[in-house]
Amino acid sequence: MKQFWVDIRPWRKNLATAAIESGADTLVVDDAEHVRELGRVTTVAENGDLVPGKDVFEIEIVDKATEEEALRLAARGPVIVRTRDWTVIPLENLVAQSSRIIAAVTNADEATLALTALERGTAGILLSTDDPAEIRRVAETVAGAGAAVPLTTFEVTRIVPVGMGDRVCVDTCSLLTDGEGMLVGNTSSAFLLVHPETLENPYVAPRPFRVNAGAVHAYILLPNGKTAYLADLAIGDTVLVAEHTGATHDAVVGRVKIERRPLLLVEAKAGDATVSLVLQNAETIRLVREDGSAVSVANLAVGDRVLGSIAEGGRHFGIAVAETILEK
Repeated sequence: MKQFWVDIRPWRKNLATAAIESGADTLVVDDAEHVRELGRVTTVAENGDLVPGKDVFEIEIVDKATEEEALRLAARGPVIVRTRDWTVIPLENLVAQSSRIIAAVTNADEATLALTALERGTAGILLSTDDPAEIRRVAETVAGAGAAVPLTTFEVTRIVPVGMGDRVCVDTCSLLTDGEGMLVGNTSSAFLLVHPETLENPYVAPRPFRVNAGAVHAYILLPNGKTAYLADLAIGDTVLVAEHTGATHDAVVGRVKIERRPLLLVEAKAGDATVSLVLQNAETIRLVREDGSAVSVANLAVGDRVLGSIAEGGRHFGIAVAETILEK
């Protein structure tokens, strides 16, 4: 998740309110007590949650020496990077060597450049502005700054009921939309895009916050390339939501429901790559076609083409590792 920080020095209540309402992660202020009167949000101040010069550092990049100093400080904590001419900051050099760089910006355009440097982008941005509307614009930029996931079209090769088991519904704190979903797989080397319950059907009302994601053992792809077992997800966790275009955003888990239901195995292939997933055997569970439309597992047929993703197999506590692991 990209961090959205807002600089409110000197104190202006209208800017602080706009920042908190826009979902800012951290406010940089002169006095943290002002913020505590408005809500719970991390502060950077002498009396804040993070203390300048101890937990967070600021530096202006003017030459190679200050660039190297920024990297040295980043070994100790987040570093707010400033420059006299933002467009010539050696941001790519910093991004390539550290995941703790917070770029100081003044508008949404600068935020976009910082968050996409070397495709990976900075860890976050610190916005300085006098305009509450700009805070909201930059918040939208940060929210949409998730790294794209390369999606692959798989051809379904097998669909078979496998009996009863425990499946997981992931209920998020967001309203999801048609054509997106969560990437879930029986192994950590390939995933299928499972559609949320956004569509009308004769049996139950839409629940656009929900993805009926699969059986308890399955892996779900998370932000930053990590994975988790569906059974291990909990309230407050962050999951990755992918659009059929490959663009991604994050969603917070509000509830996880595990219930015993009839299950269905779906297998598919793309070239030499194979993917499989055990899903609930019900009309409301859907995968995603190439054009973003949803197809119910009740209507799925061998030869159908659905979206998924291929990853480097082999995980240790959800983190990709370079070792020989066979999953089947």
